[in-house]
Amino acid sequence: MSDLPSDPALLRHTVMALSSRLAALSAECSTLSAERDAAIAQRDAAVQENDKLLMILSQFKRTIFGPRSETLDRGQLPLFTITAQAARAAANADVTGGRLPDGAEGRGKRPARRNRGKLPEHLPRIDVVIDVESHICPCCGERLHKIGETVKEAFDVVPMQYRVKRIVRPRYGCRGCRQGVMQAPAPAQAIDGGMVTEALLAHIAVMKYGYQLPLYRQEQMFAAQGITLDRQTLASWMGRAAWWLKPLHTLLRDTVMSYPRLFADETPLPVLDPGRGRAKVCQFWAIATDDRPWGGPAPPAVVYTFAEDRKAIRAKQLFGDYHGILQVDGYAAYKGLIKNGGHLVQLAFCFAHARRKISVAMWRRPAYTPSRRSNDRSIRAPAKG
Repeated sequence: MSDLPSDPALLRHTVMALSSRLAALSAECSTLSAERDAAIAQRDAAVQENDKLLMILSQFKRTIFGPRSETLDRGQLPLFTITAQAARAAANADVTGGRLPDGAEGRGKRPARRNRGKLPEHLPRIDVVIDVESHICPCCGERLHKIGETVKEAFDVVPMQYRVKRIVRPRYGCRGCRQGVMQAPAPAQAIDGGMVTEALLAHIAVMKYGYQLPLYRQEQMFAAQGITLDRQTLASWMGRAAWWLKPLHTLLRDTVMSYPRLFADETPLPVLDPGRGRAKVCQFWAIATDDRPWGGPAPPAVVYTFAEDRKAIRAKQLFGDYHGILQVDGYAAYKGLIKNGGHLVQLAFCFAHARRKISVAMWRRPAYTPSRRSNDRSIRAPAKG
C-alpha cells in the first residue's frame, strides 16, 4: 500500500494499467484452457483409435493364428458354466480322446505322439527265418537242436500291383450232331464294353473322394507304372460309378430324413464352368444324425447333397417334407421352413454361433468409461467424429 501513489490521477492510471494486464492474463488463460481441452480431446480420440486398432489387430491375429475348429475360447468361459479344467480337456480332446494325461494339468505343451508297443494284431504275419549255416556243433560234432528263437516284428508293405483280369469262357461243341455249341454267359460288367473291373472303379473312387487324390494325380500314378489312362476316361468311369450308386444314395437320404433329429449345414463348393474361364460357386449340403451321445437307438449316418446355388428354395426342396427337429446355423433360408403357417420343422440352433455374436458384442465395447465428475477435467468423453 505504501508504494501506491497519492495523486488520484496517477492512481487511476495505475489501476487502469493493472486492469488491462489482468484482462490480458485472463484472455491468455482462456486460450491455454481451450488448447488444453483440445489436447485432451485429441488424446482421448487417439486412445479410442488405438483401442480400435488393437481390436482389429487382435481379430486379425485370431483369424491367421487362431484355431480353425469350433473350440471354446478361454476368454468366453464366463459366458457359460464351464470350468477351466473342462475347457482344457476340450482343447486337448484330439490328443487323448477327451482325457488329459496324468500330470498334464495346467501344462500347455502337448505330449509327443509315438507308436510304441506291438503292431496291430489283425495284420497278417510273414515269417522270414534266418538260420545258421550248419546244424553241427563246432566243438564236439554232435547235431544241434532248437532251444528257442528270437522274434522281431517290423512294419512292412507289399506295393500295389496292377494286373489284367482275363475272363475266359470255353466253348463246347458236340461231335455227334455237330450243331450244339454251349458257352457260359458273360458276367455283367459295371461299364458295358468297358475294360475296368468293379475293384478298380472302387479304388479310384475311394482315392478321389475318400483321400482327396484328384484324377490328374491318379493319371500320373498310372503313368509311372507304364499304364496310359486319360483323365477324361477316369472322369467318365466316376460318372458311371455315380449312376450305379444313385439308388443307394436315395435309400440313405430317405433313411436319414426319417430320423426325428437332424443336423444340416452347407459349404461352398467350386465347380468348373466351361466357357466362363472361372469356377462357379455351388453348395454342398451335409445332413447328419447321431444319437450316440445320449444312447439313442438310431445309428449315426450322414448324407451329402449337391445344389447349384444357395437360394432359399434349396432348403425348401431338401426339408420341405421333413417332420422333426433340425439343428442349423443362422442361414435365413432355414427360417423360411416355418413361415407361411408351416410348423412341421422345429429349428434348433447351436451355442457356437451364439458365442460368435456375444464375442463380437464384447469386442465392440468401449475400452474405458469416461468420468462424469464435473471437477475432474483430466478425462473427457471421446470427441465426436
